[in-house]
Amino acid sequence: MRAVVFERYGETPEVREVADPRPAGHGVVVRVAATGLCRSDWHGWQGHDPDITLPHVPGHELAGVVEAVGAGVTGWRPGDRVTVPFVCACGSCPSCAAGDQQVCERQTQPGFTHWGSFAQYVALDHADVNLVGVPDDMDFATAASLGCRFATAFRAVVQQGRVAAGEWVAVHGCGGVGLSAVMIAAACGARVVAVDVSPEALDLARKFGAAHCLDASGAQDTAEAVRELTGGGAHLSLDALGAPATCAASVNGLRRRGRHVQVGLLPSADGTTAVPMARAIGWELEIIGSHGMAAHSYPPMLELVRSGVLRPGLLVTATLPLDRAPAALAAMGAARGSGVTVIAPWS
Repeated sequence: MRAVVFERYGETPEVREVADPRPAGHGVVVRVAATGLCRSDWHGWQGHDPDITLPHVPGHELAGVVEAVGAGVTGWRPGDRVTVPFVCACGSCPSCAAGDQQVCERQTQPGFTHWGSFAQYVALDHADVNLVGVPDDMDFATAASLGCRFATAFRAVVQQGRVAAGEWVAVHGCGGVGLSAVMIAAACGARVVAVDVSPEALDLARKFGAAHCLDASGAQDTAEAVRELTGGGAHLSLDALGAPATCAASVNGLRRRGRHVQVGLLPSADGTTAVPMARAIGWELEIIGSHGMAAHSYPPMLELVRSGVLRPGLLVTATLPLDRAPAALAAMGAARGSGVTVIAPWS
């Protein structure tokens, strides 16, 4: 099969022929119809993820058709249209037993713990726990966007953030996850302040329901600007980018007893990031992490997509062939959020 491969961190990957994957006894191989280009892929390529072993094939948000099935799989067969959360759970650890597959203690992640979906085929583990059926009327580009950014945003806003109609929600960073969060929060009846430095990203945020769009590059104090726009601060705020500045602005832009949800990755040399904890203590703020969404939690989201309340397909602004994936991945470090790019490996 053809796949995007990098041999060293930070060096431009290349498209080459590699061996086709085979399914584990509990797994499947999926013929990849579409796979999203995510900032997490860029982090992995930069060497920020200790799970990656070189050489490596990135890609973790995907949709396609089951090609081969392991002997122990009972719920899926070749020809099934599927997507998958980026966290593939084991299904048997204590976290999985509690229904928390998104923080599985023995999780695998395509594109991180093993070769991913920037390829014509990808192997996925524990298929009976992790696969999600894709409706026949949903295109694969839309389905691919669900596995990471949209499902991640849905859980961050609805399940972890506990958004309520009429609340103010601030979204810091309007890339794929942030724009998804804007759309979801607005659909839930919240009033959204979208924060970014890209006019194009803010235009999309406005299109997807943001009540206010704040250009952080022109704001002397982003948190203060959010507090002014919301009459005292957001009830719920998300750092959807993952940077010390956006994390701090998200926390400091909350009103008393507000909720901060950290969604964007915060890589640092020592694995820690400074958070304004004095404000968190004095104002009784909640600091919440959010890490994807388990397969069993997809049905409510899929129903909202089916009914047209949520329209993740609108987030897809570009579709590229596999040959253009290396350059697109390399460009992510300097790119500002402006929608979702999908790779079509068989195009």
